[in-house]
Amino acid sequence: MKHLKGLVIGIILTTLQINAGAQTGGWTEVAPGVWRIVAGSPDKPDLFSVAGIRPKLEALNKLGDVQFPLQPEKISIKVVNGQSYLRFPLEREEEIFGFGLNFKTVFRRGSIMQLHVDHYGGRDNGRTHAPVPFYVSDMGYGVFINSSRYLTVYAGTGVRKDSPDAPQEKDRNTDKDWPAQPYSDAVECLVPAGGVEIYIFGGPTAMDAVRRFILYSGGGPLPPRWGLGFTQRVPTLYTSDEVIDEASEFKRRGFPLDFIGLEPGWQSRSYPCTLEWDTTRFPDPPSFIATMNEMGIRLNLWTNPYISSHSSLYSDILPFTGSHTVWGGVVPDLTIPEAAQLFSDHLSENQIKLGISGYKIDECDGYDNWLWPDVAIFPSGYSAEQLRQTYGLLLQRITSELYHGNNTRTWGLVRASNGGGSSFPYVIYNDYYSHEDFITAIINSGYSGVLWTPEVRSSKTGEEWLRRFQTVCFSPMAMINAWASGTKPWSFPEVEKDIRRYAILRMELLPYLYSEFARYHYEGTPPFRGMNLEPGFDFLTKRKLSDSQRPADQYSEAILKEIKDQYMTGDNLLVAPMFTGQSSRKVVLPPGKWYDFYTGEFAGEGEVITVNPGLSSIPVYVRDGGIVPMMKPLFHAPGAGVKYDLEIRHYGNSEGNYLLYDDDGETFDYEKGIYSWREIRVTRNKRGNLEGHISKAEKGKPDNIGTVTWKYMTVNKVNSIK
Repeated sequence: MKHLKGLVIGIILTTLQINAGAQTGGWTEVAPGVWRIVAGSPDKPDLFSVAGIRPKLEALNKLGDVQFPLQPEKISIKVVNGQSYLRFPLEREEEIFGFGLNFKTVFRRGSIMQLHVDHYGGRDNGRTHAPVPFYVSDMGYGVFINSSRYLTVYAGTGVRKDSPDAPQEKDRNTDKDWPAQPYSDAVECLVPAGGVEIYIFGGPTAMDAVRRFILYSGGGPLPPRWGLGFTQRVPTLYTSDEVIDEASEFKRRGFPLDFIGLEPGWQSRSYPCTLEWDTTRFPDPPSFIATMNEMGIRLNLWTNPYISSHSSLYSDILPFTGSHTVWGGVVPDLTIPEAAQLFSDHLSENQIKLGISGYKIDECDGYDNWLWPDVAIFPSGYSAEQLRQTYGLLLQRITSELYHGNNTRTWGLVRASNGGGSSFPYVIYNDYYSHEDFITAIINSGYSGVLWTPEVRSSKTGEEWLRRFQTVCFSPMAMINAWASGTKPWSFPEVEKDIRRYAILRMELLPYLYSEFARYHYEGTPPFRGMNLEPGFDFLTKRKLSDSQRPADQYSEAILKEIKDQYMTGDNLLVAPMFTGQSSRKVVLPPGKWYDFYTGEFAGEGEVITVNPGLSSIPVYVRDGGIVPMMKPLFHAPGAGVKYDLEIRHYGNSEGNYLLYDDDGETFDYEKGIYSWREIRVTRNKRGNLEGHISKAEKGKPDNIGTVTWKYMTVNKVNSIK
C-alpha cells in the first residue's frame, strides 16, 4: 500500500473545462465497455488504489465491446479553486440506482446525498456503511467517481439556467400544476479536491453495467463453502466451555452449524482492543480451537482496530497512529506499510496461525462522536476524511491478504466498505434492526458491488423470530447474532420446527448458492439483487408502455413503481419475504411463467399476484425451466474432497440448463484453474418427457458430486442416476 508523508495540498486557482465530446471526449477505453477520464490533479489515495483492485480483463472481454453510452458533449467536468464539479445527463423517464448501501429507497433520482462512511442513522442521505460513489441507470450504463473524499451528490435535483431541457417557469398563484421540485435533467456531484478520476461502464443493460463495474473491481468474492452454512454468534462474555456446550447443543437438537462467532469477551480488553486472548475465559486457545475444529466448527472473532495501551502491539504501532484516540485506543494509520505489517503480523501470530477462520470487523464506520474527528492528523499525511472513507477497505484488504497468503479462504463481517471492495470476502452488517429496511438493503447492495446480511438478533414473538430467520436463509450469511440477547434457534419453541426446516433448507441450497457466488466471482453477476436488474423492469420496457396503459394496467403500473420488498437470489429464485403481522402480500412476477418453489405449482406469468403462505413459509418462486441443484442436508457444509449427493430440481415445462460450480471449497487453488463447471441440462426426449443430463467432471478437475437424483417439480416425476 502506497503512502505519502508530508502531503502538500495545492489550490488550483484556474478553471479547467473538459469538453468530453472533443475526442471521444478525452475518455480512454481501459477495458471493453469501461472508459476513464482524469481531470486536474486527483487526490491520493483513491478508492481503487486502496482496495488494490485487479480487474478481470478476460471476463470483461467476454462481455464484448459496446459504444460509449452517453453523449460526451453533455458531460461537464470543471475544476475550480481546488474543487471538482461534475455533471452527467439524465433523460426524462430515466431512473438511477446505487450510491451505496441504502435502507429505505431504491430509486435514487431526486436524492441529495453526502457520501460519507458512517453508521446508518435512519435516513438515506448518503451517510451509510458503504457510500459507494457508483450509480447505474436503467438506460444501461454506470458512473463511478474514484475519490476518497466526502462527495456531495444532487441526483436529478439541481436545475441549471443553461440546461437544454430546463423546466418551464410556472406561476404558483394561478397554476395548480406548479411543482415544488422542478424537473432536473442531470446528476451533479461536488468533489472537494483539485482533480478527479471518473469511470463510465457500458451496458447494453443495467445488469451488464453492474457486471462491468464488479469485474473491473476484481469480481465478487468466492466464499469457502462453509461460509454459506449456518453461523451463531454467542454472548459477549461466553467462556470456551460455554461455546463448546452450545455447539454440542446445536448437534443434539439437529440444527446445522458451520462457524461460531466470538464477541468482544474473547479479548483481554475491548473498546479499545488488545487483539489478545482473555486467559480467564479462554485459558488454552490452541486447545479450544483444536476442539472446535474436531467438531467441524470454525471460529470467527469480533474486533475493532483501536489499540489498547495494554496490548503488546501498542508500543510498536504507536509511532504510526493518528493524533486522536477512539475509546482511549490509538488509531493505526494503515495506509503506512509499516503500520499495516505490524497489525497484520499481530493478527497472524495471535489468531490465524492458531486456526481462527475469520473476523467480524466492527466500529470502522462511525458515528462522528465516536470515531476520530475530521481535524485529526495522520502520519501518512492523508486527511482524516480520506482515512474515514477508506478504513473499512484497508482492514478488509489486510485480513484478506493474510488468508490468501495461507491459501485458505475466509468469510467475515465488516461495518464499512466502499467502491473497489467488491472482491473482499466480507458481508456488511449494522445495529439498525428494521426487517423491512433490511430487504431494501439487500436490493441496494446488488447495485453497488457489496454484500449485506439481515442478521437475526432478538424478537418479541415467535412470529417475528421465524420471519426474520426465513429471510437470513436467503441472504449472503445465515446468521443469528446472540451477543446481547443470548437467543438460539430454539428460543421460541412454538416455531422451533419451522426454524429447523429453514436452517436445513439453507444447507440443501448450498450447491445452488455456491454456484451463484461463483458467477459473482467469474462473471460479476450479483447473487442477491433487485428486480430492476431483471428483464422486463428496465428503461426500454417503460417506453413500450403507452400513457393509457400505465394507470389502467395493474402489472404495468407495478413494474414502474419502486419494488423494495422482493428480490432475486441467483438467476432462478425470486424471494418475497413476509413481515410480522402480515398474512398476505402482493408479489410482482417478471415476464414469463413462474412456479412455487416448494410445490412446483404454477404461480403466474408476468403479473401481480396476492399470496397467503401461512406462518411457516416465505414465498419463493422459480422461473419456467429453472434448475435448482440441491444437496441432502448435512450438519456441516461438505469440506474439501467430501462428496455430497445432489438433488436437481426442475420447474415448469420448458427445457432448461444450468452450470454447477465445483472446487475444493476451501483454498485458492481455483486460481490455478483447479475448478469445474458441470453443465446440467433438462430436455424433452422423443416421447415428450423431460429428461435430465449432467456433464461428467473433466479429468483432473474437482468431482465432489455423489449420487444425482432428478426431481421434476411441476410434472412430478423422479428419476435417479449414478
